[in-house]
Amino acid sequence: MSKLLPCPLTICGVEELDGFAKVGVSHVLSILDPADPEPPVFERFRPHRRTSLRFHDVVVPVDGHQLPGEADVERILEFGREFSSSEPLHLLVHCYAGVSRSTAASLILMAQANPGREAALFDELIEIRPRAWPNSRMVGFADDLLGCNGRLKAALQDHYRATLTRAPAVAQMIRGIAHRAHEVPEG
Repeated sequence: MSKLLPCPLTICGVEELDGFAKVGVSHVLSILDPADPEPPVFERFRPHRRTSLRFHDVVVPVDGHQLPGEADVERILEFGREFSSSEPLHLLVHCYAGVSRSTAASLILMAQANPGREAALFDELIEIRPRAWPNSRMVGFADDLLGCNGRLKAALQDHYRATLTRAPAVAQMIRGIAHRAHEVPEG
């Protein structure tokens, strides 16, 4: 059970979805690249409410890639409003790898439900998905849309710094992605 949402929260990548087909997921937030096919595994899920978003895991313009935009984060927030009013049983948020877009979306949903608790959000996120490296562009839009006045962005930077020692392989992976390397603090 999530401490910051009214139900269990699962964050995963596409290759992990099959493990959740029969666990009673009530709501799914899917974030995939624009050209990716719909994962056929959802045909094996019990009836659920699913919202799909399509953009690449980038934080700066990259040729041939679609950046996540403010409208995408607004859709995540709308999903959160619908989710909180429908008595969910189990929320699953996924992207391709379960590291960046899905952890950012989960963080955004937790921030929406828990204003002013930025540090607690990251503690919960790490507990659910230890290799979390939330997409900074998505978190930046959420900070603005939720009126966090920079607190969510600052907490993200603290999270990135802590990840250098807690999960150095994740930081190294991000450092190896040319257009994301600037997110990794020196250290």
